[in-house]
Amino acid sequence: MKIRRILATAVAAAVTTPVVFLSAGPAFAETPKPTTSKGATAQQDDLDGPDFEELERLEAAYAAAEQKVERLKAEREQVKNDLLAGNLGKEVVEELAAAEEAVADAKAARTAAEAVLTTAKEALTAIEADAAATPEQKTAAAEAVTTAEAEVAKAVAAATAADERLARATTAWNDARVALAQKGSLLAEDIKVAEQELADAEAALDAFWEDKGDFDECVEDGAVRSTLTGPKTITIGSSANFSLTVKNTSDRDLDSVRSYLFAAQLPESWEDIDEEHPNLDRYFDIDWKSAANPEWTELDFRDDAIELGSIGKGGKVDVTLRLTVDEDAPAGEGIAFTTGEYENEDGSCGISEQYAEVEFDIVEPSEEPEPEETASPSPSPSTSTPAPAATSGHTPQGGSSNTPVTTGGELAATGSSDVLPQVGMAAGAALVLGAGAVFVARRRRANV
Repeated sequence: MKIRRILATAVAAAVTTPVVFLSAGPAFAETPKPTTSKGATAQQDDLDGPDFEELERLEAAYAAAEQKVERLKAEREQVKNDLLAGNLGKEVVEELAAAEEAVADAKAARTAAEAVLTTAKEALTAIEADAAATPEQKTAAAEAVTTAEAEVAKAVAAATAADERLARATTAWNDARVALAQKGSLLAEDIKVAEQELADAEAALDAFWEDKGDFDECVEDGAVRSTLTGPKTITIGSSANFSLTVKNTSDRDLDSVRSYLFAAQLPESWEDIDEEHPNLDRYFDIDWKSAANPEWTELDFRDDAIELGSIGKGGKVDVTLRLTVDEDAPAGEGIAFTTGEYENEDGSCGISEQYAEVEFDIVEPSEEPEPEETASPSPSPSTSTPAPAATSGHTPQGGSSNTPVTTGGELAATGSSDVLPQVGMAAGAALVLGAGAVFVARRRRANV
């Protein structure tokens, strides 16, 4: 199961129906996990022979189904590109071009031959009218006309053959285009079948684990705390750096910590949101790096998390994020938000009840940033921590939101969009709900 895709869906649903998520969040956040004192990986090791073989078979079926969907989609995309570019096969394309050139050459040769014939006929007429012309001259002029007429006949025949060749080449080109379009249609049907196979494989894998007995619960707690800061504006077609700090506020070391991050472009109004396919993240790319991971690493926030490894008691990890806004992005408002989760080798695990967000303006290259600052969200009295100072000369647009998912985070209303305040309320609910809903599935299929 793809974690980031489900989180993105949860966020989109929270944007369109925040009240539902805010009320449902706590229940879903208490996500069950397999009962084991050795963690999820060890649970697989504890399966007996037939069960382990069945698990391997189900996981292999899931992976194969997923690869099949991806392969078919890539193949169909290639078909679409070939249709647009006219890539219908080298032989067909080259023959059409050669036939078109042959028609042009034949037409030019016919025109030239007809011009020679016209000149020859005019010369013969002139000589026949000339009383001083000799019989030899008249004979030569007549022969020149005959020769020119023969050349014209040859040119006409060549032009006819070239036209027929072009007709055949055009038919072959059209047939190839129709065949390619039919292939695209067939692939679309194959993709539907493959996606159903993938859904069935996922359901079978879920059913396998549901049959394995009782499950404990992952807790929703404050063991992992996130702080997110960033610039007030980002220019379309450019990148900006954000700072993420993830701290272990628990009374023990955490063996494996990860952060989920999501960025969204906010429409002007609710009517602009497609509830079935919101695709609010389509204009953003995110890369990240840290001391332990010094190279920029692309983050597919529909599928990936930022893996931070172990964090000792009271320790923290600083992450630099690079958010790039697509050149096709519209000007407007955007938001980025994050939350964390942890998993320990003794089987305990938890999802953060806290999330952090940053809101920013997406501006045209010619626009100047607003000089005044936007207020950061107010921290919850129970877990108050001030937002860190801005870095790289930028004024922070947002800070750490400390409000648990049961009440949502509060954002300052800064623009014309009537969506922004509701997104702020729903952001934490969506992230915690999304993370919780897929947490056990990820644990079960870490290598899928």
